[in-house]
Amino acid sequence: MIINQHSLSISIKRTRERYFLTFKAVGKLTHRDYEMIKPLIVSALSGCDKPKLDLLIDITQFRGWSLRAAWDDFIRGLKHCGELERVAVYGSQNWQRLLSKAGNWFIAGEVQYFENRLSAQRWIES
Repeated sequence: MIINQHSLSISIKRTRERYFLTFKAVGKLTHRDYEMIKPLIVSALSGCDKPKLDLLIDITQFRGWSLRAAWDDFIRGLKHCGELERVAVYGSQNWQRLLSKAGNWFIAGEVQYFENRLSAQRWIES
């Protein structure tokens, strides 16, 4: 029997007006996954007029999105693109590298791809 696991975990740290978010995506994400984390992000960013966001995305176990989840991700990205300053994408596949390069077209901040988590974290924190 094959079990298709998927999950999306998030960690949010705040220091004054700056936020450091860490996402880890596992498997193929669904619209429901995004609906579950949306209140967490909205709550964390509430009360801050112009939050500055740094984001570390771990997609080493990511296998893609359902069509509706991809749309959710795209729309959410456009909503917060002006707030993103640095996005470190930690992956292990060539298609993930290409995906992160495409992110530079939609995000006002800087996007870098890494195959080493420690390097990604150091870049985000520098």
